Amino acid sequence: MKRTLELPYEEKELLSIRKGDEVYLSGIIYVGRDMVHKKLEEAISLSLPLPFEFEHNGIYYMGPSPAKNNHVFGAAGPTTSARMDPFSPLLISKGLRLMIGKGPRDRSVQNAIKNYKGVYLQAIGGCGALYASKIDKSEVVAYSSLGPEALLRITVHDFPTLCIIDSDGETL
Repeated sequence: MKRTLELPYEEKELLSIRKGDEVYLSGIIYVGRDMVHKKLEEAISLSLPLPFEFEHNGIYYMGPSPAKNNHVFGAAGPTTSARMDPFSPLLISKGLRLMIGKGPRDRSVQNAIKNYKGVYLQAIGGCGALYASKIDKSEVVAYSSLGPEALLRITVHDFPTLCIIDSDGETL
């Protein structure tokens, strides 16, 4: 089924997404890879404030390339989600319910998604130029010392994904 999801999302909308649904995202998404996840884990362990509210927001595992052709980025394709698996169950337990990346997730992440009622959406690898065309704005939110791996807030429109793990733990 084709779905749209406005971000930040309403919980009932997130819970209605089923495995196999095409989900088009519009609104704000946060971008972070493994180094951002490590910093978020450290902040949680030290009881420090987080740079963004996990609840009702999502994170995209993406490594941007320099801007081209009047776009915010040259390419904005997904990176391998498994690199975030060591950190994901903790972040999910703290309120992160929407993750976007590519590739499979390990059993601990699948269980956390099911237990905490999240979803994992897959972006299509090799479509970095398409994804870049769907990004309207980007700004650094935190961890600027990480350069291109800093935590970003991006604004997207009609950003295409596919639900791979739904809130019931069903996988595609």
